[in-house]
This record gives sequence, structure tokens and C-alpha cells, in this order.
Amino acid sequence: MNFALPGKFVVPEIVSSHFLLSEGDVVADFGAGSGFFLKALTSAVGPAGKVYACEIQKPLVEKLGEYARLQGLSNVMTLWCDLEELGGIKMSDNTLDAGILVNTLFQLQLKEVAVQEMYRVIRPGGILHIIDWSESFGGLGPQASDVITKEKAIDLVESQRFAFEREYPAGEHHYGFSARKI
Repeated sequence: MNFALPGKFVVPEIVSSHFLLSEGDVVADFGAGSGFFLKALTSAVGPAGKVYACEIQKPLVEKLGEYARLQGLSNVMTLWCDLEELGGIKMSDNTLDAGILVNTLFQLQLKEVAVQEMYRVIRPGGILHIIDWSESFGGLGPQASDVITKEKAIDLVESQRFAFEREYPAGEHHYGFSARKI
């Protein structure tokens, strides 16, 4: 679950400013959940851009579609996908300018497969942004044993041919970084 307490947890309007998205970009929110980042992403890419809300839970895909419709987010496309299966993201290779994975990495069982699949759909030179829990906090987020450290996350994306670019603040209990598809 995502929270929006300034300074404590991930705040989409603040964190998304580090994504450096441009008008007309095509971006995917992998593991979009309840759509926490959709407004910030659609605002960043503008009406000429496109945002894919990718989710494995089919009931959430339907709710995301309804949320986008009710919010007037006409450039949001909902998409059922399985990050942990090669070909599980139902889009063509090299489609995206950027992808984001927020509070999802720790939940994935097949992390390498998921990063390979995201690599496939991001265009050469495109960016993957990963934001995840840096710790287990007060019963929120992952169990301490499930936390994926920033260093392990960077090693993971680099092992799948992404090049680490930079890290950025993502809240007191999270880390955030970008990696470029090479």
C-alpha cells in the first residue's frame, strides 16, 4: 500500500519529478495497484503522451480503468500483465520511453525475469525507475526479510543490461533510482 504523508512516504507528485518525463512520452506503471501514480504520470506526459497501467490482479485492472475514466485520464491504457513471465507484458518490444516499478520489486518471486521483461518493452535509451522500501517500518511495507536493498536492486538491473544512472529521494522509508536501457 502507498501513503502520501509528506517527508515520510512516497509522494507521487514529488517523486515523479525525478522521472524527467517529457510531453508525448510513453510510460508504464508496472504493478500499478490502485493507480497511486496515474495522475502524476499523465500530467508529466501530457495529452500527447500515453500511460500504461500494468497490473497482474484482474479486478484491479478493471478498477484502474474505472478510476482513469472517472478522473478524466484519457491517455491511460489499462493492461493485465504478468511481469514474472517472458512475454507477460502484452506490448511490443521497445515501446516505452520509461517504466516505473514502485513498491513492487520486493513482492516479485522471479525478479530477474521481471527485469528482463521490462527491459524488452523499454526502448533503447529508455529509463526504468525503481522505488522500493528501504526498510520494514512499523508494520507497513514488507517484512524485514523481504526488503530488497538499494544495492541489490541496482545489481539486479545491471545484471539485466540496464546501466545505473542516478538515485533520488523517494521518502524516508524508500529509495529511488533510475537505470537506462543500453
